[in-house]
Amino acid sequence: MGRDTAWIDEHSASSLKRLLPRIEARFKDTTDPVEWDAYADRLKRHFPHLFRHLYALYGENYDFFYHLESILSSATEMWLARPAELKALDALREADPQWYQSNRMVGATCYVDLFAGNIEGLRGRVPYLSELGVTYLHLMPVLKAPQGDNDGGYAVSSYREVDAEFGTMQQLAELATQLRHHGISLTLDFVFNHTSDEHEWAKRALAGDREYQAYYRMFPDRAMPDAFERNMPEVFTEDHPGAFTYHTRIKKWVWTTFHTYQWDLNYENPVVFNRMLEEMLFLANQGVEILRLDAVAFLWKRLGTNCQNLPEAHWIIQAFNSLVSIAAPAMVFKSEAIVHPEEVRKYVSMQECPLSYNPELMALLWEALATRDTRVLQLAMRSRFAIPEGCAWVNYVRCHDDIGWAFSNEDVEAAGFEPVEHRRFLTKFYTGRTQGSFSRGAPFQEDPRTGVARVSGMCASLTGVEKALADQNEKELDLAIRRVLLLHGIIITIGGIPLVYLGDEIAMLNDYTYDRDPEKVGDSRWMHRPAFDWQRAEQRRDVDTVPGRVYQGLLRMIQLRGQNLAFSRAETEIAETGNKHVFGFFRSNEQSVVFVLANFSEQVQRLEARRLRQMGMRKIMVDLHAGRVITATQELELEPYQLMVLTRVPDTVDTVPSIRCRRRNSPIRNRAPRHAVTHASVDVDTMR
Repeated sequence: MGRDTAWIDEHSASSLKRLLPRIEARFKDTTDPVEWDAYADRLKRHFPHLFRHLYALYGENYDFFYHLESILSSATEMWLARPAELKALDALREADPQWYQSNRMVGATCYVDLFAGNIEGLRGRVPYLSELGVTYLHLMPVLKAPQGDNDGGYAVSSYREVDAEFGTMQQLAELATQLRHHGISLTLDFVFNHTSDEHEWAKRALAGDREYQAYYRMFPDRAMPDAFERNMPEVFTEDHPGAFTYHTRIKKWVWTTFHTYQWDLNYENPVVFNRMLEEMLFLANQGVEILRLDAVAFLWKRLGTNCQNLPEAHWIIQAFNSLVSIAAPAMVFKSEAIVHPEEVRKYVSMQECPLSYNPELMALLWEALATRDTRVLQLAMRSRFAIPEGCAWVNYVRCHDDIGWAFSNEDVEAAGFEPVEHRRFLTKFYTGRTQGSFSRGAPFQEDPRTGVARVSGMCASLTGVEKALADQNEKELDLAIRRVLLLHGIIITIGGIPLVYLGDEIAMLNDYTYDRDPEKVGDSRWMHRPAFDWQRAEQRRDVDTVPGRVYQGLLRMIQLRGQNLAFSRAETEIAETGNKHVFGFFRSNEQSVVFVLANFSEQVQRLEARRLRQMGMRKIMVDLHAGRVITATQELELEPYQLMVLTRVPDTVDTVPSIRCRRRNSPIRNRAPRHAVTHASVDVDTMR
């Protein structure tokens, strides 16, 4: 960052000594003295970290200390406007700063209009979320965006208004309160790399206002754009070439990394940082508890680089983190970085983003399901699943977007595959273009020259439910449902917050009607963004239906997670199972240990019992998932796509059914019955 640590520490202390009295003189007498003391204490604790990063970003500006005071003033004003109930939540979260690591955390995500029509409709669906065990609800973009071209809501034209189609900001705040009273944390997207070209700042810039033109990156000719583009890959090649868009009205080239109507903000301007801080804290004051930071990799630009993942991008987020810790400590950041797996992890820390999506796990779950081979998954998770203490992954099977093959070439090669051909195979497999595929997905943004593409589709359609129903094949249907539950079982047990895309819990299928909508035609992602089928959801308690079998199986695993301390604030250790078809990992803390095994094959798989005992297992174990005692004398047998959650047998097991895993050629099979959520409660103990 330029200056040495001692210099930074010295000037941080002297700056706070000068600035704090000025802040107190303006604001201290406007609030309760006890509350002010708590706020001032947070300011003192977090100021050194804040100063370090703001100085690194803006210290060369002649008016740096003016901007530093302005930023602190903005944070203080937003804290003063914070509702009393949220300030009380701040205190609770300061007492338990890793609250999101609880085994009770279960996430769900949806589009407001597709799930419930609007915000008021969503308020009436909160009981459904509570029934499923949801404690974290991520609403896809709800803020005001232009009609038509808006990138699905990721082109924001006002951070303080909700899209009129969904409701009002007041209704959103009321929803946040209702969710909080039901133990559910509201999550929203914060699109802070760019705004819509219809944002008030952009409109003023287009009108010729130089102050607002400085909010964006604009150039009078092609000299600088050409220089930047020599090192930059194109993001949306089908939308426009390069990363700049010409506007004849102002005769300038505007930086537009993504779509032409999304103008990149200029974070070299400290005023932009301050204004975006105010927007961020405004959302926190509406009751948002988790803020998904969109497109974090692109925040900073530097000539001669690819303008992604630069150190300054991390400093910006860390500075925002410090300010949120001061003014709204109940809110935490979640990063969204669809970049190389090694770069994803760099955004994860208590000082930056305590939460992060885990796109590599998502991609490799699908990879292992197609290949029936868990070696790449095992290699990647052993290398990169561990993150700093206090942080958590947000694990998902799929999301609103496509499935991209965002994993490391080195891991693929180590498993014996050629990376380009392997990705091509996966695309063919999940779009049903290869023999033996059970999937009915569709390609997204396919390159006809290389065959490289990403994949769209509902979980049930990608795992074979749709094909099996069409073929009226009960055996294949059973395997398909097992695949759905296997994928979700891993994200529920592996560590972090599991995130379910609403609709997958009732095995909704692809919606092929999207192509009839002129605004959606050609974008296959709308195939997996159907309106929620509430009539189908009525079948969720009937285990003789596909929705019922999937819902009850998923609910069982969520309840298993919530009832066992091994899934709360625990470490994950990836195991070598000795069978490439079986993925395994330990979950352990000081109170509990479980061993999770997942068979990614439609064939019965066996593990050597002596190898299991070498890893600390016993001959007799309890499978918490099936609710059974298992004896593995020579080998442990896993049924097709079976998930086992193993632990030591408790002292009393009278109420738990027992089964002996067979020796070779024995006819006994270990099959968990299909049933609703009524399972024996088993205390978890250590098994080492």
